[in-house]
Amino acid sequence: MLLSLSEDQTQILDFIDSLTRPYAAVPMHDVSFALTSDALDAELVEGGFLDVMAMEELGAVTAALVVEKLARLPFAVEAAASALVRPLLDPELPRPLCLVEEGSLRKPVRFLKPGATVVVVGEGSVRSFTAGEEHVRSAGDEVLYGYPVAFLTGVPAETRSHDVTSERLLTAWRGALAAEAAGLLAAALASVTTYVGERKQFGRPIATFQALRHRLAEIQVATNGVYWLALRAAMTGTAGDAALAALHAQEAAKRVGYDFHQFLGAMGMTLEHPLHLWTYRLKLLTAELGGRGAQAVAAADAIWGD
Repeated sequence: MLLSLSEDQTQILDFIDSLTRPYAAVPMHDVSFALTSDALDAELVEGGFLDVMAMEELGAVTAALVVEKLARLPFAVEAAASALVRPLLDPELPRPLCLVEEGSLRKPVRFLKPGATVVVVGEGSVRSFTAGEEHVRSAGDEVLYGYPVAFLTGVPAETRSHDVTSERLLTAWRGALAAEAAGLLAAALASVTTYVGERKQFGRPIATFQALRHRLAEIQVATNGVYWLALRAAMTGTAGDAALAALHAQEAAKRVGYDFHQFLGAMGMTLEHPLHLWTYRLKLLTAELGGRGAQAVAAADAIWGD
């Protein structure tokens, strides 16, 4: 696998940096659990950044890079499913795209709202429908995540079938999950590193304490691993690589989430610091697709079979 970005990839990421600069910081005095922006979403669509997978010279790896970059923003953007899963179904499917496993309708669904496309993945089928008011129940204050979420009340009798296997779609879903988690982990780590570099105890920044530096180094290694496994999954498109990438992403998110907030001390228990905008999203991702246990089984099945 090439470890350096192509000129096209570098240019696209630079464009995204310029476009998202107004959204790189949390609005003053905002203490929301989830930040969203219709204006940002519209600009990404207009720029074609969520459609790069369809371009032969760019492909899935570039799409994963875009997803990772956008996940670093404090604003939650529905990019992973649209950029890495939607091209397998129909590039014209209305956004946002909501991915749901059949039989798991009681779980909160990210970005679900009337007008969204709900993709239902079953044992041997992939179906979709456009959510109406009757299909969406507001989550209200029942859940505290960094995404806008709602509950799906049911699947209509009439749905659209897609000519893609559930195994292929789950592979893309796992790869998308890993790419998004990589960006969230990187942003959370950068936020924490900035804080501990400024926060002083005993007359010096706490980032200079050896024990803290060792823990931050371990988190950096885990974060880098998620990033490279996500890119490998996008490059190969294999079920085994995607499952391993998702497994490592969920393992890393579960392991370092507590550390991130502990590094901030009392500030880590408040909404005044934006750390929760990334860690609360990671919290929901750790439960997606059955969680770590399901990813481990999927990886074992893909690598060793029965």
